[in-house]
Formats: sequence, C-alpha cells, structure tokens
Amino acid sequence: MDLAIVGGGLSGPLAAVFLARRGHQVTLYERRADPRTAERVAGRSINLALSARGIDALNRIGLVDDVMAHALPMRGRMLHDRDGTTAYQSYSADGSKAINSVSRSALNDVLLGAAESTPGVSLRFEHRVTEVDETGVLRIETPDGATTTHHDLVIGMDGAYSAVRERIVRSSRTAYQQEALPWGYKELTIAAAADGGYALDPDSLHIWPRQHSMMIALPNPDHSFTATLFWPFDGEHGFDALNNETAVTKRFTEEYVDAVPLMPDLVPHFLHNPVSALVTVRLWPWTMGRIGVLGDAAHAIVPFYGQGMNCSFEDVVELDRCLERTPDVVEALAACAANRKPNTDAIADMALDNFAEMRDKVGSRWFRVAKRAEHKLERLAPSQFTSLYELVSFTTVPYAEARRRGQRQRRVLDAMADTMDTITKPFDRNKGDA
Repeated sequence: MDLAIVGGGLSGPLAAVFLARRGHQVTLYERRADPRTAERVAGRSINLALSARGIDALNRIGLVDDVMAHALPMRGRMLHDRDGTTAYQSYSADGSKAINSVSRSALNDVLLGAAESTPGVSLRFEHRVTEVDETGVLRIETPDGATTTHHDLVIGMDGAYSAVRERIVRSSRTAYQQEALPWGYKELTIAAAADGGYALDPDSLHIWPRQHSMMIALPNPDHSFTATLFWPFDGEHGFDALNNETAVTKRFTEEYVDAVPLMPDLVPHFLHNPVSALVTVRLWPWTMGRIGVLGDAAHAIVPFYGQGMNCSFEDVVELDRCLERTPDVVEALAACAANRKPNTDAIADMALDNFAEMRDKVGSRWFRVAKRAEHKLERLAPSQFTSLYELVSFTTVPYAEARRRGQRQRRVLDAMADTMDTITKPFDRNKGDA
C-alpha cells in the first residue's frame, strides 16, 4: 500500500521503518527543515528516559546499539534537599537496572537516518500538512507552494497538537479531551565541572522536590546535564513571578542552593528559554476512514513516568503485531488502536500520579521507608512481588496490567503498614508512660 506518515519526530520515522520492511511504500511528511542539518533550537526538549519498551522497539529493527551509543544509564534518583544534602534511591531492588538518558535530537537523528536508508521510505521536509480528508487526501504547504496528494492510508504521528487528529476530532462521534496542567516546563543547563568531568553523579536522575514545584537533571555525553524546571505558570512559585536577574537569583539561591554554582548561564538561559505546556490527550476513536493517529497524536501524556516516547514506540510494535495477523494496514491500525487504548489510558493516569510523587513525596522519610520495603519484598519474593515502577520501566507487561498489579500490591503494603502500626502502638504507649 501507499502510506503517508505525518510527523518526523521520533515515532514517525520508527513506524516508517517497520512499515517499509513489510513491503509498503511510505512517505513521511515533516513540517520542519531536516533537523540533522538545521540549526538546533535550545530549550525546547526534555531529555528522554529510554527504558525497556523503547529498547524493545529499537531492538526489533536493529537500532538499539546505535541509540545506546548516545545514552547514559541512570540507576536511581538522587534527591537534593534545600540545604544541599542528598539522598539516593535505587530504581531496582538490586540496584542493577537503569533507565537511559538520551537527547531527543540525537535519537531523532538516528531514527531519521534509519528511515532514509530503508528501501521504500521517502522523507519530505518542510512539508506542513494543513488539511486531511478521511479518504486519504492531504493538503500540504511546501517551499514551492501548496499541493494536494492522496495516499491509501494516512497515519498522524505529529505530536500532541496533531493536524491529523483535528480531522478526527471534528467528527460528532469522537470523544476528545485535552487536559493542560497548571504547571509548565523550562530547560536549563548544568555545565561540566571545571576539570571537564561531571559536576553531579552521572549515574542518577537528579531531583530537587519542592512540593509546589521541582527541578530534575539528566546527564549528557558531553558531561553537562539538561535540567528541567516544572513550575506553576502563575502564583508565588510560578514562572510569571520571575522576570529579572535579581528575582531569578533569589529564587534559585533559596530553592536550589547546590545547583546555582553549577549553572554559570542560569540567568540568561532562564530569561531567554521558553516555557512550554504539559498536556494529557485522550481520544477515541483513533481511526476514521483512511486516516488514523498513533503516539502523542492519540494519547499525549505528561513526562513524569518517563514513558511518553516509550509508549509511542510500543504503539508501533503493536501495529506490527497486528500486521502479522492481517496484511490490511487499515484493519491492522484499527485493531492496534483497540488494543492500545486501555494501556495508554493507564499510563496517562500513572504519569499524573507520579508527578505528585516526584514533586511532593520522594523526599519524605516515610516514602523512603516504603521504597525500602518494596525492594525488600522484591528480593524475598521476586516471583510474587514486582514494584509498579519496575513493571512500567523494566518490563513490557501491558500498562493496564501493570497498574492493576501495582494497585493490588499497594493494598498489601498498606495492610502491612497498618498491622505494624497496630503492633507498635502499645509499645509506644508504654514507652511514653515510663
């Protein structure tokens, strides 16, 4: 079939490779200039956390080694208190498992290169899709003017603000919700140390949890860190309250005292780099006639479980599985959507839950005790207990199943905590009477 993919970000080129390997002709349309040759725009991309689901997708087309060459493993969280003290939390019970920090641009370059070198794939940069018809007709703006083209199937993988999705949303039978958080994000840079090494532990994802807001930092191969602020847009702790050098310096000195000396360009970067929105998108159906959407276009999620890219890559794997059962891509895409919808809803909810955990809870003593209890149970009974974080990040267990198992296990942990509280209360009371 003659297929079109709209969107040359991450999942679009990946899907192009999978589909072309099944014998389809694929044209990929991207509104930007080729990012491999164009000037990079700073401050517009959160570093990505590549984990098991994304690695599985890349491995299926032989790209995992190329991508991992740009990745840095992070085996746990390093928590930074206001006074500059730190505490480490391993992601896995034995400390060996890692999520991988990779820059969006490096990964995009690898994926575009793979698509370009795959027979049957054509890349069309500076081609902005302005209108889509459910019969497969595309209207496109190019440097040479507007044009119209037709494909047997159009798959929109053009992100959270998808042009292809807009056509589906206009149907009276579509359920669509876009939920924007009152928090946004801004990127900054933690520089390499004076000796050229890392200024922070490169084996960790660094978090400065502050209840009303937080900052995270992920390592880069050049020994810098990409730091990302997640702050409210408005209010005392929001971005809007900081619009001059004095205010920026005061806030960071109060909230992130140990990071300030590591950020020599803090003030100009803060004042110059944009603030971007965080949205969750829910849509059904994902297909209409000869058009459909996958990835963020169908189910954008907030980044607090590190699963946005991994989830989108898993969409492509599921589409490939459906093509094993039926060679008709239109039917396979509809089947893929039906299979993925419960799982993408589950990870959307878990990502929102994890925002509260990262922002408010990870620094608390009781949270740290609970994490140690989880890891101990995993070591004692690995076949019966696997933490929700491990299920999501280090396995390909469907998200909906992982969430169900996580909820059951949480009830067990809560019951254990209640039992311990009941047992220890008499001793506490006796101790108080002594």
